[in-house]
Amino acid sequence: MTDTRNTPGADGGDALVTAFNAVGADYIFCSSGSEWAPVWESLARRHRDGLDCPEYLDLTHETVAVGMATGYGLIKRRPQGVLLHAAPGLLQGSMAVHGALLAGVPMVVSSSESTTYGDAPGHDPGGQWYRNLSIVGGPHQIAQPFTKWSNEAASVHTLPTMVARAAELSWRAPAGPAYLNIPLEILLEDWDGREAKPIVAPGSTHSSPEEVDPVAQLIREAANPVIVTETAGREAGGFEALVAFAEAWNIPVVEPDSAVCGNFPRTHPLHAGSDIGPWIDEADLILLVNCRAPFYPPSRRPSKAKVVVIDEVPQRPHVVYQVLFADRYLEGNVANTLRQLTKRAKDLDEAVVASRRTAQEARHAAELSAVAAAEARAAEAEGVDPVLVAATLRKLLDGKDGIVVDETITHSRVVKRHVQTADPDSYFYVQGGLGQGIAVALGVKLAAKQRPVVLTIGDGAFTYNPVIPSYDASKAYELPLLIVVFNNRVYKSMNLNHRRFYPEGAAAETGEWLGTDLHRLPRLASFAEPFDMHTETVDTRDALASALERALKAVAEGTTAVVDVLVTR
Repeated sequence: MTDTRNTPGADGGDALVTAFNAVGADYIFCSSGSEWAPVWESLARRHRDGLDCPEYLDLTHETVAVGMATGYGLIKRRPQGVLLHAAPGLLQGSMAVHGALLAGVPMVVSSSESTTYGDAPGHDPGGQWYRNLSIVGGPHQIAQPFTKWSNEAASVHTLPTMVARAAELSWRAPAGPAYLNIPLEILLEDWDGREAKPIVAPGSTHSSPEEVDPVAQLIREAANPVIVTETAGREAGGFEALVAFAEAWNIPVVEPDSAVCGNFPRTHPLHAGSDIGPWIDEADLILLVNCRAPFYPPSRRPSKAKVVVIDEVPQRPHVVYQVLFADRYLEGNVANTLRQLTKRAKDLDEAVVASRRTAQEARHAAELSAVAAAEARAAEAEGVDPVLVAATLRKLLDGKDGIVVDETITHSRVVKRHVQTADPDSYFYVQGGLGQGIAVALGVKLAAKQRPVVLTIGDGAFTYNPVIPSYDASKAYELPLLIVVFNNRVYKSMNLNHRRFYPEGAAAETGEWLGTDLHRLPRLASFAEPFDMHTETVDTRDALASALERALKAVAEGTTAVVDVLVTR
């Protein structure tokens, strides 16, 4: 802490902006509320006087604000500031905050409350707090279930350090959003200028050699090991470390359907697809690398394999039910642990390694043949098959260093399998509930402005998104995206469950499938037209490639493009 005084008239708004400076926030993502006038005044003063401050983004929906912070954090891996309005704004943004928790993205989320309700001398907070904005117990009570840490700033003099503490907590494993309720009266209170010390990145933890050596020996003795990973690529250096580890020991890598980012090159000969099923009975060693939920159902125990869990926080506090069947844990920083194991890839039984290499080569060749066959069928099918859409995107993105953000459900396996991302930070799946995809993609674009960003999204998910506020943010802050809608005119996952649970029920008999039909929606690309964005609607396979090519060209020229593809399934 310092004892220096700030500029005359400094208040809690200045304290908060100073605190975001101290935590190293590049941006303040704000969905406006009446309590943030002190922050706006502080920013205006700093802009006028040429003083440092985070860049402020004025966003028109809470999901857009939180989702953009999530997308930005997926790339940058540092806490940013998010301002929402009171308890209602927090509730509106809660799904996206929960998504950030699941995605392991650090951020400091704040909203406000009144503590005086107009009965104290000084500034009048306004009657809205007394009448309908306030929540019993305060918004920090509401935020507890879907944040990593939740508290209230009780004094302007502790506000900067409270923000710094929230940021430091959010940054440490397991990373996630921290919430701070900052009452309006605190924001309006005079501040004496005492600032928080700038925070630094967390130090890394390491598994000891005494823990790593026995695991290396288990790998050395295994005839048929497999690596299973969901989020190794989310860690800084994790993607590269996993590739080096797998190659050094010659171990296949499975990215199950629950994988939510790119962890290993899909084109790599050691990539063993997305199905862990065949390994449950065949593997003698399963290495779970950042894999929170590898087995489904959870009771599906490997028949003979020992299970080694490599994860900084293997037991996720926010996961309600989690079964890992671990025989050993390596709980240091994942990239460091993998590097330690890579160095120990010595004295291998070459005959055993050759045998599993041959087996994996056969699996990889079979997968390549299956992919090629599926794409050949899609190229000849009536209408536009989803496989053709994904394969066309792969070809058009080749060599462009693109990033794919995916918010499809029934087409997510198709996207992963046929787009085939192969680089770090090139694929992210939106977590925590549908309706965040456009915002997350915008945040990714904000963090990687030189790279093309493609959002793949279903028509059902698209209708959950705050489309108009998202397009406004794209236009206002020059963040062009390619949005590709896999439009099958139905909530397919809902329909599939209905058919699965009641295969001979009344709906199957009468054709009355409730809760699923989306034929009544207008053409989804048309929502972008008032924003002067590039729009295309595609319903034939011959038109697909040229439409996507034109859309990518528009994005490269600075305009968001929406391609609504009417797929056949």
